[in-house]
Amino acid sequence: MAVPDFQTLMRPLLVALEDGQDHSIKEIRGDLAKVFSLDQADMDELLPSGRVTAFHNRVGWAATYLYRTKLIDRPKRAVYRINDRGREVLKQNSDRVDLKVLSQFEEFEEFRQAGHSKPTAGAGDKPAPPASGEEQTPEERINTAYRELRSALAAELLDRVFDQSPDFFEQLVLDVLHAMGYGGSRDDAAERLGQSGDEGVDGVIREDRLGLDLIYVQAKRWKNVVGRPEIQKFFGALHGQRATKGVFITTSGFSKEAVAYAEGVTPRVILVDGKELAQLMIEHSVGVTPSRQYELMRLDLDYFVSEDDEDSVDLAAVLDPAPGPGETESTAPGEQILT
Repeated sequence: MAVPDFQTLMRPLLVALEDGQDHSIKEIRGDLAKVFSLDQADMDELLPSGRVTAFHNRVGWAATYLYRTKLIDRPKRAVYRINDRGREVLKQNSDRVDLKVLSQFEEFEEFRQAGHSKPTAGAGDKPAPPASGEEQTPEERINTAYRELRSALAAELLDRVFDQSPDFFEQLVLDVLHAMGYGGSRDDAAERLGQSGDEGVDGVIREDRLGLDLIYVQAKRWKNVVGRPEIQKFFGALHGQRATKGVFITTSGFSKEAVAYAEGVTPRVILVDGKELAQLMIEHSVGVTPSRQYELMRLDLDYFVSEDDEDSVDLAAVLDPAPGPGETESTAPGEQILT
């Protein structure tokens, strides 16, 4: 039979983990192939990009959504186990688990919105649900798929950062700031401190190529929320360095008290949480590399216009790959661009 769409794979994937044991993604693929009686030809079917099989891609996206919505845990890379929320969802949904089921959880919307560098809704507003694939224009489907791909990449980046040492994270923070343009092209634009006697400052970076001002950096590779006491310590360290500017970057988030304190102190302290850090890494190509590009071509009206023309049209088409009919909501985000 044909390879099922990624939403159809979600409930069988949970069932494959129902024993509560750790299972590698390779084991899970094997179990799902048996459930859906897939033969080798089905398993070898490639996406239109020709770079990955549809089966691997769809199992990967099913696992990603279940993991990011906290129905399954990932004790180590490429290994999953079901948790209490996953068991409860299985019990309550005997026929199918899909995006509609997952949308009841707060983590689902957080994951889908993680591709935005800044929230667009007002304080306390709940973002409007995205239109279904049938309601979206081709350009909207591309944008939706792009945001979901970027969300998944941002989440995976933070997971990878947690696998590294604190020293690695301190250097990563300086690499991001340098990639953003701080320090210019000087080889000594950034300097890691991060040792005894650093008085709570992990690094320093020159604000410009000439080094007219310095920005002091604190990097916390934490999973817990950073509270006001930590910001106060950093503020004290800045005073000790006679610094005028500081940046506090963490992989987690900041409490309301910490944010309020940072907004009212001098020298100025900028707070960057994990979500914003991941977006900055993507925007400035730190820890990521381009996979493939799609060029959106637009009709050149000047080429066709003549003196007799009074009206014109404005059409756009994706030329690589050629557009065609395909699944939308049932198609994995990466496939929405490819089909």
